[in-house]
Amino acid sequence: MEEEPKFEKALERLEEIVEALEGGNMPLDEALKKYEEGVKLSRLCVKKLEQAETKVELLTRALNEDLALNVSDENSEEKKASRKKSKKGKEEEESNLLL
Repeated sequence: MEEEPKFEKALERLEEIVEALEGGNMPLDEALKKYEEGVKLSRLCVKKLEQAETKVELLTRALNEDLALNVSDENSEEKKASRKKSKKGKEEEESNLLL
């Protein structure tokens, strides 16, 4: 089985094909073969871009979830600290009242 070319190589070859076809200096059979190759390369490039986009979206989503968890954890810690301060303040007020 033939290995798929890397995105950059496929794009480079696609650009070469486009330039050759735009030149218009080739027989029809050769132009059709190059056009067919170009379509395959174009589909390959789109597929690889979609895969990269999916990966970026997954990584971004995971990062956002991690950040949300960290913010949630920080908020929980702040609430706990606030409750402790509030409780300590109430205890001090009560001890002052008793004096």
